[in-house]
Amino acid sequence: MAMFAMALTCLSASADNFPSQPVKLVVPWPPGGSTDVVLRAFASEAAKHLGQPIVIENKAGVGGTLGPQIVARTAKPDGYTITQHSVAVIRMPYMQDVQYDAVKDFTPIIGLTGYTFGIVANKDSRYKTWDDVVADAKKNPGKITYGSPGVGTSQHLATEAIAEKAGIQLQHVPFKGSSEVMAALLGGHLDLGVDSSGMAPHVDAGRMNLLITFGSERTKKWNTVPILKEYGYDLVFESPWGLAGPRGMPPEVVQKLHDAFKKALFSDNMKRVLESVDQPLVYLNAEDYRKFIIATNQSEGETLKRLGVLKK
Repeated sequence: MAMFAMALTCLSASADNFPSQPVKLVVPWPPGGSTDVVLRAFASEAAKHLGQPIVIENKAGVGGTLGPQIVARTAKPDGYTITQHSVAVIRMPYMQDVQYDAVKDFTPIIGLTGYTFGIVANKDSRYKTWDDVVADAKKNPGKITYGSPGVGTSQHLATEAIAEKAGIQLQHVPFKGSSEVMAALLGGHLDLGVDSSGMAPHVDAGRMNLLITFGSERTKKWNTVPILKEYGYDLVFESPWGLAGPRGMPPEVVQKLHDAFKKALFSDNMKRVLESVDQPLVYLNAEDYRKFIIATNQSEGETLKRLGVLKK
């Protein structure tokens, strides 16, 4: 008991002085990707308010879950090691064996942003609107193909949910990544593609038509493109993500990290960065982010079970 009390006293004292050294942000993606770029920008902005540098360490692999797994299993809960916590972290335990619990093994800090997902067709396609797709799919169930970056990805699960709401059946064609989906669509091997930032250059260049986006409101960049709710589907898919540390972090430390990253999120520079990669601002405080993770953990399990992609 005496040792336990001493440990708590030391942790409390450390929390009072936090941060007294640089903070490490584990990025679970390779350097140079859109999420890596965004997290580096967040780190730079938040460091101004935290009073200490935030050092990036890339730990890519296992679909964006290797880094969080390392943090959950090995990092001290002192606030000096944090990581991105995404829907992928929540979804992966349902699909394969991992060494963490997406809810119990993390301390949520803040929800920051998400992704702009949409469905695209070639410029010469007969599908000029989402209504065109629905009408044809009802005449030809299961004949229209769409590509996604893989089974169980946000793009795959979202499109299946949309099809269910629309009362149609589409044929899913999984690929290994977004670039492969875009190449197959441009090559005429797919009817539709579902993507996020990878579709932007093709839409902007006029090579593809964006039929619908999955956010809570129309995008600033493509404000003529309707969202799901405009078709009567009570659905929003933005795959919100934020930051978390290992379980057991002191509330005082969580609050200091939250405040620094919140100021960063609402800075003019971060707004420009997010707009450049078509990512919405999705702010959640620590408690709301915890509730989001719990709710998403339940809904992801139900969706993956319905689609028959749960691990055996």
